Amino acid sequence: MNNSLSNDFATFWIDDGILHFIYHPAVVIDLAAAEQVVMDRLRYQGEKVLPVFCDTRGIKDTDKSARDYLAKEGSIMTSAVAFLVNPPISQAITDFYIRTNKPITPTKIFTEKYEALKFLKTYRK
Repeated sequence: MNNSLSNDFATFWIDDGILHFIYHPAVVIDLAAAEQVVMDRLRYQGEKVLPVFCDTRGIKDTDKSARDYLAKEGSIMTSAVAFLVNPPISQAITDFYIRTNKPITPTKIFTEKYEALKFLKTYRK
């Protein structure tokens, strides 16, 4: 993970044209946390539109305002997003998030990292 960036909520880095975004264990994401995460991600990736691998398995809870914010502003400068989840609970929650918040870029849920990265590779520039 050379050249990675970490904040109170997540660590991220770019590898093979994909931005890897891993939430820390037991984090709670409210609107302020969501804004911080997006701001740091955008600053880190610069002007590059990238596919994003988002490992959400560490998230303990999110509030509605954070989910709404991430569905729109969280998709800025992304070509696609793949969520890695732990089934069945976080998979159901993430599926509900996608259906109700309708992210603006192609977004899918995965339980296997390999499949998520395979999906994202089709969105690299």
